Formats: sequence, structure tokens, C-alpha cells
Amino acid sequence: MATTLAPETPDSPKTGDRTPVFSVRDMWKVFGPKADRVPGSPDAELSAADLRARTGCTAAVRDVSFDVEPGEVFVVMGLSGSGKSTLVRCLTRLIEPTSGTLKIDGEDVMAMDKARLRDLRRHRAAMVFQHFGLLPHRSVLDNIAYGLEIQGMGKAERRAKAAEMVEKVGLTGLERRRPGQLSGGQQQRVGLARALAVDPEVLLFDEPFSALDPLIRRDMQEEVIRLHHEERRTMVFITHDLSEALRLGDRIMLMRDGGIVQIGTPEEIVGSPADEYVRDFVRDVPREQVLTVRRAMRPAKSDEEDGGPALTPGTTVADAIEAVARSGGPARVVDGGRCLGVVDHACLLSVVAGLDGKEAAAA
Repeated sequence: MATTLAPETPDSPKTGDRTPVFSVRDMWKVFGPKADRVPGSPDAELSAADLRARTGCTAAVRDVSFDVEPGEVFVVMGLSGSGKSTLVRCLTRLIEPTSGTLKIDGEDVMAMDKARLRDLRRHRAAMVFQHFGLLPHRSVLDNIAYGLEIQGMGKAERRAKAAEMVEKVGLTGLERRRPGQLSGGQQQRVGLARALAVDPEVLLFDEPFSALDPLIRRDMQEEVIRLHHEERRTMVFITHDLSEALRLGDRIMLMRDGGIVQIGTPEEIVGSPADEYVRDFVRDVPREQVLTVRRAMRPAKSDEEDGGPALTPGTTVADAIEAVARSGGPARVVDGGRCLGVVDHACLLSVVAGLDGKEAAAA
């Protein structure tokens, strides 16, 4: 089940000559007897149920190909059993892929020996799990410093580094407490700080907030957004929650039964679903809060290019509706001093209803 990657759009990260942080091609992870015989065989085309019945195997990851670009938040989303958590563990070979190629910064991860893999997991790619795995007998500060201790850093240096992370994730004043004295959200901040302390190139999040109360979960999402804006650190984020994916992701990869259904920006996923499955997934999403004026705008008439409020191409339709309502007329979409088009009530409301700007103009 080969997958075509989504074309680059104005919202997609552009790498130029940069090497992807992770590059995955034709990856399979099959569990069961003689699993290595499934990829490339006629059985690979079977449905999940038929594959189990015929071979006794389960294909948790099916022929997956994608790149994670430097500095982006790449969200892998899917329902339970879609293969997303297995996939993220394959990226550092915590689970061994059955077949395919896997590279980090151009280096072949599949060829790494145990020492090189240990270096990858300790220094280059840090995991943040749903279950925090904190050491109950250690203080917040010493839990944060634990990864640095494993790396062999001296006590004074690692505690100083851990203290920096305490402040970064908003735990100041709680350094001496034990995990049992913290709330769930505070414990998750300790887990995040521990991952950040080793200064990894990429953070791998495996549904880290799914066990948290909604308000605490939103706070932690805000924390991830803030840290990303400050550091531009590459992140791979696994979630089953669509609203979380849309909120955090620069790009989203939607999985089903181990395979990729669609890769795209939040706007592409919501505005141009690849099939009925994705369409059902995003059916209840408020389109005006995700789609931008880039999708809604129509060509400007000669008398519209100089008047009215100016909006950036990334302005959401919801914000544009407010701007147009305040001004009483069309708003210009401007980028680099150039008018790309205009939006008015008709084209904005048509996009909310599921038409693009050109369709709205013709309606």
C-alpha cells in the first residue's frame, strides 16, 4: 500500500538543501511467525483481518514513507490500533522495524550498532511518554538530572542544568518535592524537563497528555507550543486527539490500520481531506478556525487593491470574518507589500461551507 506524500504548499516547511531529521521509506513492522516474509509478498496487500487469518501476523506499520523536517512539529495521529505508537518506537529502534530504510540526519539508523543506538537515544532523540516513569524516591531536580547522570555528567554540572530546566518548564519552587507530592500536570512537566535537559535534537512525544484532565492537558499543549516557538526544536508528536493534532502540528500524518491515509498541514487535512475516512474525521472541526484567507481569497478588482484592512495570508477565516465585519467591506490579503487577493463576506462564508475562493466567486 504505497503512499504518495502530500505536495508542498505555502504552509509546508521548506528544507532547500537541508537534510530531514528523520527520513523513513517503505517501513514495515510485522508481528508474528515469519514476519519478514510479509513485506513485498502478495500477503502484504491483504486486509489486517485477512493477513492475520492467512499468516498469523499483524502488520502494525505498513509500507510507511515520510520525512520530518528540521524545526517542525510533525504530528502522527490515528485511532487506537492505527500503528502510531509502534511507529514512533521504530524511529529509535526501541522496536525493530521488519523492513524499510530509516535515517536520522542522513545517517542509517538500521546500520547502527548497540553503542551508536545508545548514543542516539541518550543524546539525539529523547522520548516523552504518557506514563512519566519518574523515580519516586528522588526530588524533582534529581529526576530532571537523571538523563544527564546516565550520560556521565558530574553532579554539580547536571544539577545546574536541571535547575535551568526547572525554570524553563515552570516548576520553580518545587525542586525539592518528590513526584508523589506533585499533580499530574506537574509530573508531566518534570518528564518534559528531563527530556529537554539532555538537549536532544528531536523530542518524541507518545501521547504524553492523554491521561491528564482537560484543563491541565491544554496547559501542557500551551507549554509545548511555547517551547517550540522559543527553541524551534524538532518534535514528533503522537496523539489520537484531532483537536490536539490541529493545535500543535505544522504537518499531520493520519494513520489507519498501520498505513498512511494523508499527510498535510492542518489546513490541507481539514480543507482537502484525501478520502471519506479523513472527511469523517474532520467533519466536526470548525473550519473557520483552521482554514486561512489563502484558501478563501478571490482576485482583487482594480478599485480594491489599495483600500480596506490588510491581512496576512496566514490569517484564519474566523479572524478575517471579524475584520470584514468591522470594516464593512472587503479586506486585502497582503504579503511582502503585494496584494494577493481580497476576501469579503461571500467568499469567507462559502469557504466555511466547503467551497474555495474561486468557487465562491463563481457562485
